[in-house]
Amino acid sequence: MNEMAANVMAPPPPKTLAEVGINMVMMRDLLLKTMFRTNVDTVTAIGKLIALPVTLTQELIDLARGQRLIEATGTLHANSGGEMGFQLTDGGKARALDALSQSEYYGAMPVPLEIYREQVKRQSIRNIQLTRGQLTSAMGHLILPPDLINQLGPAVSSGRSILMYGPPGNGKSSISNGIRDALGDKIYVPRAIEYAGQVITVYDPIVHSAAEEFEEDRASLRRSGNRFDSRYVLCERPTVITGGELSLDMLDLTYNPTARTYTAPLQLKSSGGVFIVDDLGRQAEPPQKLVNRWIVPLEESRDILALQSGEKFEVPFDTLVIFSTNFHPNEIFDKAALRRIFFKIKIDGPNQADFLKIFSLVAKKRKMPLDEKALIHLLKVKYPTINNVYANYQPIFLIDQMIAICEFEGIPYQMTPELIDRAWSNMFVRDEAIEH
Repeated sequence: MNEMAANVMAPPPPKTLAEVGINMVMMRDLLLKTMFRTNVDTVTAIGKLIALPVTLTQELIDLARGQRLIEATGTLHANSGGEMGFQLTDGGKARALDALSQSEYYGAMPVPLEIYREQVKRQSIRNIQLTRGQLTSAMGHLILPPDLINQLGPAVSSGRSILMYGPPGNGKSSISNGIRDALGDKIYVPRAIEYAGQVITVYDPIVHSAAEEFEEDRASLRRSGNRFDSRYVLCERPTVITGGELSLDMLDLTYNPTARTYTAPLQLKSSGGVFIVDDLGRQAEPPQKLVNRWIVPLEESRDILALQSGEKFEVPFDTLVIFSTNFHPNEIFDKAALRRIFFKIKIDGPNQADFLKIFSLVAKKRKMPLDEKALIHLLKVKYPTINNVYANYQPIFLIDQMIAICEFEGIPYQMTPELIDRAWSNMFVRDEAIEH
């Protein structure tokens, strides 16, 4: 019976070597390379590294023994439940070195692309049904206009692309992170996938947060072991956040000529999760060019990647893409690109009432007492100088500045018109000519 992560169906463990889905020579060579590189010598330990059930690992070892590539050491390991030890023969070492010269990859058996496609469908981001409560709870630390949740809810639940635009400093990045937190469930990420004999590593500890699995004692582990295909890692739904550093080549397979293996591009690592393109318009490539790269994936839920040989192949594209920009969409996109981005949501600055609400919440959190005279000075004297344009980042900025001044002067936390002036002077840079 398959385990579930929230409502995600787990990939079932293979019951036969044929169900692993990759050819026998590749499996045998991965076994030899792993034994050569790690010096593990019991079936259980080897099975854990190559991510196969013990029965299949034993079958693979027996196959290699028949070819005189592996031999039993004749040693029984007392600390491994009396398991027999195995080692590579000279022929096995020679074969391992030969295989390593073709690809340095060893360890977990990769999941064939075709089998991975099925798992992507089982855990698609588009299967998520997000409730108003979940989204509101994930955004709880933000003060948002009521109609914004009305817009965000259907956008996230559809799993379609979202463009958030508006003036800087109003929480577009925080909202993106809130969307990620609202997803809440877990999916299965392959350690590596295989296409045409090539290995593409997918699981990346920087992008993927492995879920802490329930610790079981050894006896029950033996009873319930291999509850899902251990070639996958159970993870939180992934989030990839890129900003001004995003370039088109980061969306291609990366080939390591030394190891002779591929690394999945960012959008493939974010499958089943969220891909946030922050600060669109600040990248070296024009925004239109970046969005053009996403057109096929966004419209057809598939992406096209290329191997070193030039051979192109399709991979599933199952990612909620959130573009965030401080520019007006009409300035950076043509109509065709805008048509392909499903939801466009403007994130504006707060009005005065919401600004005061945020200000008092931040002050309470930071243990800064509010002062009516200082607030009147802020609203009547300072804000008119910037045409009363409020932004969500300003309360935190001003209060933290006042806290820093109080700590430096050795005085209790307080809010005064004079401290408001000092904090304000750090929020903006005066326009002036500087002699060089």
